[in-house]
Amino acid sequence: MPRPTAAQLAYGSCTVIFSTLAMLLLSQTSSGLGIALITLSALALGLLVAVTVPLPKPTPSAAAPAPAPVERVPVQRETASVSAAAAPQPVHEPAGP
Repeated sequence: MPRPTAAQLAYGSCTVIFSTLAMLLLSQTSSGLGIALITLSALALGLLVAVTVPLPKPTPSAAAPAPAPVERVPVQRETASVSAAAAPQPVHEPAGP
């Protein structure tokens, strides 16, 4: 079983705290049974939120092994005769002062 991430703990805890406060203020209950019911429902809601927080995606190197390199056949080049037009031309630079 994977451990919860910091984001899951934070979202779940905030959900429990804020939903408990909101339900207690809205219901205005003062009985022990009502407070216990609100607390348990807030814990369930916080657990639901913590579980549904998206997990970070694994890195590609850790997720799957690298594919085996594909052996490629080198392409043989045809040699062409060097003509005057294809021969490299000398570079002319301007003379400095």
